[in-house]
Amino acid sequence: MLSKNEAKYIQSLFHKKQRLQSGLFIAEGIKLVNEILSSSLTIKKIYATADWTNPIEKDVELVRVSEDELQKISGLQTANKVLALVEQPVEGDVKKISPKICLALDGIQDPGNMGTIIRIADWFGIDTILAGDDSVDVFNHKVVQSTMGSIIRVKVHYTHLNDWFKINTLPVYGALLEGESVYNKAAMQTGILLIGNESKGIREELLPFITHPVSIPRIGAAESLNAAVATGILLSHLVK
Repeated sequence: MLSKNEAKYIQSLFHKKQRLQSGLFIAEGIKLVNEILSSSLTIKKIYATADWTNPIEKDVELVRVSEDELQKISGLQTANKVLALVEQPVEGDVKKISPKICLALDGIQDPGNMGTIIRIADWFGIDTILAGDDSVDVFNHKVVQSTMGSIIRVKVHYTHLNDWFKINTLPVYGALLEGESVYNKAAMQTGILLIGNESKGIREELLPFITHPVSIPRIGAAESLNAAVATGILLSHLVK
C-alpha cells in the first residue's frame, strides 16, 4: 500500500532540487532495476507490482503496489512493474581524475542526448565523462532511462570545464565543423573528445584548449548532426 505522502515524495524526485537534497534518483523498468541490483549501487527502496520478483534476492526494502499506484509515481508513459529509489554515487575529486580516454560535454541540455552519449561511451569502453556545470543533470529521470543501464558503469563528473582544461595534460579532440576529417585521424591512444552544445557548439572560451580539431565530412545537405550521433561517429573512428 502506498501512502499519499510517500507518493508525493517519490514524485518530488523528478525535480533536480529534491534529488540534490535527498541524494537519490529514480530508476524504472525490469531491465534497469535488475542491472542496478546486480551492481555496486545502493537501492534504498523498491516499489513493485505483485508479478515482479527480485532476481538475485538482494536484501532491499520492497513495497508492493498496484498497477494504478505504480503508474501514479512513474515517469514513464506506461509503468513497467518496478520503480527503485537509488542512492547517487559520491563523486571523487574532479581534479584527480586521470582517465586514458574520456569525453567532455560542453553544455549538453537534452536528456535524451545525455543518456545516449553515456550509453555510447559505455559501448566504446569509456567510463569517465566530464560535463560542464550547465549540462543536464545525469540523474534526471529521462537521462537515467536513456542510458539503458550504462549509468551504472560510466561516471559523470560536473565541473567548470575552463578551469579543468587549464590543468589537463591530455590531448583534446574538439568536434568542430572546420576541423580535420576524422577519417584521416589516427586512433586516439589517450585524450579527451570535447562535444559542444546541441545548438551553439563548443563555446569560444574552450576553443584554445583544443589540440586536435576534428570534423565529420558532410556529403548531403543536412545542416547539422545530433550531438549523440556525432559522438558515436567520432568515437567509432578515434577509439580502436
